Amino acid sequence: MVSGARDRRQAMLESKLGDEAAIGLGHAVEPDVKSIEALARGPSGRIYRLKLSGERDYLFIGKELEIRRALSRTHLYSSAFVVDKELGRLVLRGAGWGHGVGLCQIGAAVMANEGRTYKEILQHYYRGTTVSA
Repeated sequence: MVSGARDRRQAMLESKLGDEAAIGLGHAVEPDVKSIEALARGPSGRIYRLKLSGERDYLFIGKELEIRRALSRTHLYSSAFVVDKELGRLVLRGAGWGHGVGLCQIGAAVMANEGRTYKEILQHYYRGTTVSA
């Protein structure tokens, strides 16, 4: 099912922007995508409104998760990225992964495996807070 959704999304991008609209984090954008413009960013710097422009048309994407899905065939870690132009190509440079709320899920999982309680983990990431149940 997920693969089918990706195929439909890819077909939609290709029909709007050109034949090679695949984009990947850290990879140059295919030539038919002429520009990628961040229209709005949240407090953490993640893009939540994006404009992709191609040879024939443009496309607005208005949700962070949809941006991540549209710009990667597999999994774009975050919408916290900037777009650079290098040698006539667009390159996405990421600035982290996750949701931008300050808790590293992998770090929290390691701490839990080491026997730390959920309160200890939350207080580690959110210093100065009080956790109550």
